[in-house]
Amino acid sequence: MEYISIGNVKIKKTAALAPMAGIADTAFRTVMKRFGAAYVVGEMASCKGLCYSDRKTAELLTLTDFERPAAIQLFGCEPEFAERAVEIAERYSPDIIDLNAGCPVPKVAGNGAGSALMKDPVLFGKMVEALVRASHVPVTVKIRSGWDAEHINACEVAHIAEESGAAAVAVHARTKTQMYSGKADRAVIAAVKRTVHIPVIGNGDIDSVESVREMYRETGCDLVMIARGAYGNPWLFRDIDDCYEGRPPQPPPTLAERLAVMREHIELLVRCKGEYTGMKEARAQAAFYLKGMPNAAKYRGLCGKLTAINDLYDLINIITEENV
Repeated sequence: MEYISIGNVKIKKTAALAPMAGIADTAFRTVMKRFGAAYVVGEMASCKGLCYSDRKTAELLTLTDFERPAAIQLFGCEPEFAERAVEIAERYSPDIIDLNAGCPVPKVAGNGAGSALMKDPVLFGKMVEALVRASHVPVTVKIRSGWDAEHINACEVAHIAEESGAAAVAVHARTKTQMYSGKADRAVIAAVKRTVHIPVIGNGDIDSVESVREMYRETGCDLVMIARGAYGNPWLFRDIDDCYEGRPPQPPPTLAERLAVMREHIELLVRCKGEYTGMKEARAQAAFYLKGMPNAAKYRGLCGKLTAINDLYDLINIITEENV
């Protein structure tokens, strides 16, 4: 097994879990880690929000020992808040601090943060410098290919990140305007890898063992990162780990196995967030696990009605009885 190092953090060269707002919370990260995720990144937290005692701080920043190595991700566009935010984040003992310079959603990019930082490389550099100056752990950045097809500047921004002290750069090979549509351009990741000397993490369209192998082969990246490919599919990390550990492939999960892990995931979600909030969020998570199975549309409709943990148990019983 090969490993990479981000600063003093050693990570298996298999696959990491990408940060995903509203998805990759403690419960999600824990399940993916149990199945073999080499490294996980938490949901992004606002630098400015942390400085003003955002009520969701603990939920967004808390990392368990089981998840490690793990990063806390911050976003913002004001360096004066970045240093203070690092001080707050470090109370939660992250292994790495990550700067989000890739989020395309309007409420983030529209306010100058996330992928909008790629439109202002000077400000981007100042943000990285501020984080590095305040941090006692490695600082990494996550970027996109660029703002749009006419402004592909991932190499320039990655170079600035390295010059500003970043220990690694993750590249989602889509532009901001693409959002999550179209195909990720791996040539951009390969170009970034040729440009910088720090580790490069490749992200985009990873949904199988073969796509991981292709990403490594085509880009020369140091680590692969999985986002949407992990929805309801922690077995993907198991299969990748088996591949790189030299173990024979395992059969796909049975229906009983899928339902058991879905139950485990949602029970953990409820323990972390309480039944009311946990079950509201469980509606989407349960639907992910049921994708592709017979009568999936019907069962996803039932997922949308989950309000209590007993509703989940009833749903599992219905699915089991109808698919014996």
